[in-house]
Amino acid sequence: MDTAHASASALAPARAHAHDLTPSRASRTPTRPAAGDVHVWFVRPPRSGSVPRSPGADAGTAADSGLPAPDSGLPAPESGFTAPDSGFTAPDSGLSVAELRRAASFARAGDGDVYATAHAALRRLLGGYLGLPPAGLTFVREPCPGCSGPHGRPAVVQTDDAPTLHFSLAHSRGLIAVAVAPRVIGVDVERFPSTGTVEACARALHTRERAELAAVPPEERQAYFGRLWTRKEAYLKALGTGLSRHPRIDYLGADLRRRPARWAVLDLPAGPEHTAAVAVDGARPDRVTVRWLPAHRPGDGPAAPDAAYGSTTDRSPR
Repeated sequence: MDTAHASASALAPARAHAHDLTPSRASRTPTRPAAGDVHVWFVRPPRSGSVPRSPGADAGTAADSGLPAPDSGLPAPESGFTAPDSGFTAPDSGLSVAELRRAASFARAGDGDVYATAHAALRRLLGGYLGLPPAGLTFVREPCPGCSGPHGRPAVVQTDDAPTLHFSLAHSRGLIAVAVAPRVIGVDVERFPSTGTVEACARALHTRERAELAAVPPEERQAYFGRLWTRKEAYLKALGTGLSRHPRIDYLGADLRRRPARWAVLDLPAGPEHTAAVAVDGARPDRVTVRWLPAHRPGDGPAAPDAAYGSTTDRSPR
């Protein structure tokens, strides 16, 4: 989010300190985050239809994920890279047959593009971290913490003896987020909500969160609600329940003392039109690295954050 417009008194406790992040040089492949580190990648979805439309695909509905504005205010990648408007196809995207089928099933092509871009980016990034081709990754679901059913946190199957690499994926209108860490993690990103959305959804907040929101000046209320909601969804995703656990149960407001024990939840810088947050199991991360990655291009292999793929920047969520 654009923290320049945030209420400093309300949000300072939720942000990482300025010294938590330092600039780093791009490398050919991403290095696994060290203990205490969190890596966050933002990706802009393509602006035009790029997913092949299968005549045999089942019609489906999708959340209103929309398309990015022509001038989103997000950092521009090097070399004037523009997201592709040609197809996501196996094997160059790395997407599985099931993922391609799901992307083609969305009623709106733009929603399918966002889904395909998000999952292609996830495969590229995890493939880079694990030293595997994107198409070679296998995903599973961990047991649900509530009922033990096979619909908990998503996980990637690892074949080496290295520490488990945890990840989380989120997307909203115009922005995709992938978070990676050596411990359980959840990430969320949301476009700034409308006034009507804030009014309708505020009732789902914790009682103390509603009181905090009501105390915020009207002109700051949308951004404040966006920060509250992304913290809440990031936490619930890390917990493994998602919104099956009612949002009003847990407090994720400005008072750190009242937040869930054993969890650290931080706001992230996500540009002037979005809010984002990350939640990790355990102590506050030593360092949170935020990078920007262009959308998938046909033929791309594992993510390599160098000039050919766009700029790499570590930014502090101060």
